[in-house]
Amino acid sequence: MEDHIYKKVEIIGTSDKSSDDAVKNALSRASSSIKNLRWFEVVETRGSIVDGAIERWQVTIKVGFTMK
Repeated sequence: MEDHIYKKVEIIGTSDKSSDDAVKNALSRASSSIKNLRWFEVVETRGSIVDGAIERWQVTIKVGFTMK
């Protein structure tokens, strides 16, 4: 069995729909430039409010990937 070395980076995804959509947007973008993605963890969720309603979600996630 091969040993793996992992690297973890923090990114922020946004969406005007939902926090889940913000995570999906972040992972989609990350997968276009980072190879071998393996896992993610949600670190922080926040959003902006306009006229008493949620305008935009922001989700900070850490993504882990294997290094070769």
